[in-house]
This record gives sequence, C-alpha cells and structure tokens, in this order.
Amino acid sequence: MTTALVTGVTGQDGTYLVERLLDDGVEVHGLVRSGDAGAVGLAATRPHVRLHEGDLADLDGLAGLVRDVAPDEIYNLAGISSVAQSWQQPTLTARLSGLAVVALLEAALTVQEREGRPVRFLQASSAEIFGQPEVSPQDERTPVKPMSPYGAAKAFAHQMTGVFRASGLHASTCILFNHESPLRPTAFVTRKITAAAAGIGATGEGKIRLGNLDVRRDWGWAPDYVDAMVRTVRHEVADDFVVATGQTHSVRQFAEAALRRAGVGDDWESFVEVDPQFFRPADASVLVGDPRKAERELGWQRTVEFDELVGRMVDHDLALLKESEGR
Repeated sequence: MTTALVTGVTGQDGTYLVERLLDDGVEVHGLVRSGDAGAVGLAATRPHVRLHEGDLADLDGLAGLVRDVAPDEIYNLAGISSVAQSWQQPTLTARLSGLAVVALLEAALTVQEREGRPVRFLQASSAEIFGQPEVSPQDERTPVKPMSPYGAAKAFAHQMTGVFRASGLHASTCILFNHESPLRPTAFVTRKITAAAAGIGATGEGKIRLGNLDVRRDWGWAPDYVDAMVRTVRHEVADDFVVATGQTHSVRQFAEAALRRAGVGDDWESFVEVDPQFFRPADASVLVGDPRKAERELGWQRTVEFDELVGRMVDHDLALLKESEGR
C-alpha cells in the first residue's frame, strides 16, 4: 500500500487531498498543530487518517516525522498561507514556508537512500514567486522575482525543491495560482466577499469593505488544483508545473459575481466600499498562469469556470445562514 504524508492536512487543499488519497486506497498520515480544532473534526470524520502533532518551526521534529513514517509520497501544503500575514510576520514566514521545506526535502532524501526506493515530494508553490512579472501569462520559465515575504519564502522553497531534484529526489512543484472553494476561511478576500454577499442577499443590508478593486487574479477551483498535485507526484518525471486557468478577473468582478448570485442585481456596486486599511504595502497587480504544460504532460484540465466557482461559494454561505437561522 502507498503511504503518504500530508502537511497542512486540515486546510482547504489538505481536506480535498485527504479525500482523494483515501479514495485511491492510500494510507494517509497528516501533520497537525497542537490544539488545531480542525484536527478534531478530521479525526472524527476520517478515522483512517493517522494524525501526528508537530510544529513546522521544529525542523528536527519535522525531519524525524518523515524518517519515522517513511512515506512513499509527501505533499507539503503547510506554511503561512496569507500574503498579508507575511508582512506582519516576515521572520516566521521565512521559517515556516522556507526553512521547513528544506528540512522535509532533506529528510525525504534520507529516507529514499535508507529504504532504497523512491520518495516522491510535492511542494505547493505559488504564483506569488513571480511578483510583478514582465511577461504574461506566466509559465514555468518566467523569472522568479517575489515582492512580498510570502512570495520570497515560497521562492526559496521552490528553488530548493529544484536543488534536491538535481540530487536525485523525485521532487516536484505545482506553481499554484489562486484557487478557491467554500472551505476557504473568511480571512481570505474571496470567502470574505462571498460570506458578506450572502448576508446582504439575505437581509438587503450591509457593505463589503475591500482594498484595491482593480487587482486581478487567476482564480480556479481548489479540487481541480488538488488533482494536479496528485498527477504531478505520480508523473514519471519530476518537474515544475504551473496550475492555473489562464484567465484573470478583478476583485471588483468577484464582488459583482458574488452579489449577483446572492440576488442583489444591478445595484450591487452600492454594497461595495473601498477601505484603505485593506491595501497591501506592495501588490502584484496582474498574475495569470499558462497551464499548457500541465495539460499536455499531466493530462490535467480544470472543470469549474469563474462564475460557477463564485456561485458555489455564495450558495454555500447562503446555506450556512439558513442553517443558523433554523437553530
């Protein structure tokens, strides 16, 4: 039986990944933080997942876990997940999203050499490594020029994955552009928008307070991106793959789609307010990925388009409101 170790197992991508791996008959081990409320729910709903308490900041403990589990596949999804948070905690971001990855890679190579079998490693990279790219769309050859602590830490991890690949480890990256689902926390702007839109649709009152409405992102459906990760790990040749839709939409368009889905109609703009406190010190204005390599070599395809993605998130938040009102 294939054994997989997943970090970030209680997050959006980790949740979808666990479902996929269990369906594939994989023995799943997950790294969780002490006191993580999500771990309680995971243990209750997915009792076959073996959870291990640990801390990404404990590099020796992290390496020890890899050596003890000796997995066939490692999916590193953990780390600081917010660009905004990375500006507030740049040192922590470098440790959790950068140095921790090196500890995992080094331990994976140790297990491979000890066991005499391949250990396949997937680093969840990010479009933020490109910063303000001079070419559009971005692909695997686009220069890495991050503009935030988050992007810089991810860039370091991305490049170190390539270093270990050259050393003989089946180490790959998925350069993930923005991907969303109802599992996103409301700290993320997309879920903040859909939750607020659902409330406005239900009551006819409220405002969605946002920063730069003109920022454009390439937004995709999270389960599609998890499928790309699994395909990448099991691909014959380790490599880097951009996972994206190849289309961009602005924060303004996201808000409009959400409010219209919630039933607000043509008056949607009156419910959106620009608040300077939500502007970032530096923001990559346009990021759009070229997924043709992943489509060609992995056979990957996206299955959900932008309006439907937003709609599914709004529908979920509307259902949550109705459920809370029924209590």
